[in-house]
Amino acid sequence: MAKTKLSDSVHGISRRSILQTTLLGAANAVLTPAFSNARASAATTPASPVKPFRFDEATVSDLQSRMKSGELSAQALTAAYLTRIDEVDKSGPRLNSVIEVNPDALAIAEALDKERKQKGPRGPLHGIPVLLKDNIETADHMQTTAGSLALVGSRPSQDSGVAKKLREAGALILGKTNLSEWANIRSSHSTSGWSGRGGLTKNPYAIDRNACGSSSGSGAATSASLCAVAVGSETDGSIVCPSSANGIVGIKPTLGLISRAGIIPIAHSQDTAGPMARTVRDAAILLGALDGSDPRDAATAEADSKRQKDYTQFLDPNGLRGARIGVARKYFGFNDAVDELMSHLIAEMKAAGAEIIDPADLESHGKFDDTELLVLMYELKADLNAYLASRPDAQVHSLADVIAFNEKNKDTEMAYFAQDLFLKAQEKGPLTDKEYVAALTANRSLSREHGIDGVMDKFHLDALIAPTGGPAWLTDLANGDHAVGGSSNAAAVAGYPNINVPAGFVFGLPVGISFFGRAWSEPVLLKIAYGFEQRVKARKAPEFLPSIKV
Repeated sequence: MAKTKLSDSVHGISRRSILQTTLLGAANAVLTPAFSNARASAATTPASPVKPFRFDEATVSDLQSRMKSGELSAQALTAAYLTRIDEVDKSGPRLNSVIEVNPDALAIAEALDKERKQKGPRGPLHGIPVLLKDNIETADHMQTTAGSLALVGSRPSQDSGVAKKLREAGALILGKTNLSEWANIRSSHSTSGWSGRGGLTKNPYAIDRNACGSSSGSGAATSASLCAVAVGSETDGSIVCPSSANGIVGIKPTLGLISRAGIIPIAHSQDTAGPMARTVRDAAILLGALDGSDPRDAATAEADSKRQKDYTQFLDPNGLRGARIGVARKYFGFNDAVDELMSHLIAEMKAAGAEIIDPADLESHGKFDDTELLVLMYELKADLNAYLASRPDAQVHSLADVIAFNEKNKDTEMAYFAQDLFLKAQEKGPLTDKEYVAALTANRSLSREHGIDGVMDKFHLDALIAPTGGPAWLTDLANGDHAVGGSSNAAAVAGYPNINVPAGFVFGLPVGISFFGRAWSEPVLLKIAYGFEQRVKARKAPEFLPSIKV
C-alpha cells in the first residue's frame, strides 16, 4: 500500500521511497517558509477558473460546530462536497483524484442527521465526509480495485477494518480516491498517480506536476477541499510523499496501530493505513477514529493497549519547547533550495525552544535499500495471493493471474509502463526461504537498533527530522517519475511512525518536513508536529495553476 520506484540509490535515498523531488535549478530557487520575507511563489501562469467554495479549508472542528448550531447538516455538507468534486475533479482543473463517489452518500448523510437530532453525535467525525483510497475495502455499492481493471466488477463481502471504524465513528464515506495502480508496486518505471482504471491524478498547485504516490488521490483531494479528511496507505512513502507534494498533513502510524484487514496489500511487514488532512488537529482526530485492535489483523494485537482515546490532548502550541530533535542530515543534499528552506525551519525550531542535535544520522543509513526490496518482492507474492483468494468473484485469483491479465490487456493496463516488479515477485519462493528470512532480520536490525532507536538512544532524542521530499516533479508518462530525494525509508522499514507537516514552498510548490521516531511515539510526535505547525503556519490552499514558470 504505498510506494513507487524500487531501484537506484542516491546518497542512500532510493527511488523506491517515492518522496523525491525534481531536479529543479535549486541554487536559484525561490523558497518560502511562511515566516520569511521571501516571495511566496515563482511566476505562474493564470489559474484555472475555480468557483469559491464555502467549505474551502474548513476543519473538522469548524464543521462540527456548524452542525451543532444547526447552521449546517451532514446532508448539505455532503451535497456541497459532491458539487465541489464535479467542479474541480471532473471538470475545470480536472484533478482526477476521485475514482468513484458513493452513490448512497446523501442517504447516509440524511440518516446521520436524524441520528444527531435523536441521540446526539457519536463523536467528532459524526457526519464528516471522508474519502478512502481505492485499495481499502467497503462492503457497499462502491468497488475496491487498487486502480486495476482486473478487479473491476468484484465487490468485497465485508468492510475493511478502516471502513468499519469510520462507520462506527459516524463518519460518512464519500467515495474512493485514485492511486498509483497496485499502490505503485507494479513497475520500477511507473508514473505516480496513474492507474488503468482511474487515469492520472494531478497536483492542485500546478496541474502539470505530479501528486506523488501511491496515495496521490487522497493527497490531491484533501488539499483541494474535496473532502474534510482522507485515508491513505503506505508501504514506503505513500502517505508522507503525497502529503508533502500536496501541502497537507499525513500520518504514517506505527505498524499495528491501525488494522490492515481488507486493504489490498503489498507487504505485511511495512503496510499500514493512515490519516491525511489539512491540519495536524484534523489528522489527530482521524487517527483516534482509526486506531485499535482487530482480530482480522494479528499485527494489531497491541493496539488497544497503545492507542489513545483522544490524540488532540497532545496538541500543544508550545510543543517545540524543550523537545530534543535530531537532524537526520544524510537525508538532505538532494536539492539546494530544500536545504536552505530546512535551515530556516531549524532556526525557527530553535527560536521556539527546541534543542537541536545536528547531525543525528542513522548508523545504518543507506544500508538496507536492497534488502527492503527483496522483502517486498517475497511478501508481495505471498500477501497478494492470499488477498486475491478472498475475492472469489474477481477475474484474478493470484499474482500470476494479474500478470496474465495485464499482458492480455496491454493497451489499457501497460500503455505507459510494464510490470517488471510483478515479474520479479512472481519468481520468489515461500516466506520460509532463507534469503527472505535473512533479509527481514537484517531490515529490522538496521532500521531499528542500528537505525532509529540507535540514534535516538545515543542522543536522547524525542524525534528525528528530515525533508520529506522536494517540490513536485513534472509528470512524464513517457519516462516515468523524476523524483530524487526523500526520507521515508527508515520509518517505513522499521514500522515506526512518521508525520509530514507543510513546511514551506519552493517555486510555489509545497514542501513538507517529516517528524519520525520510536514505535508507538505518536503522542510525542503529534505534540512536536503541532508546535511546528502553529509556529510556521505554512499551509496555503492551492490555486490550480496549469504550470509554473521558472
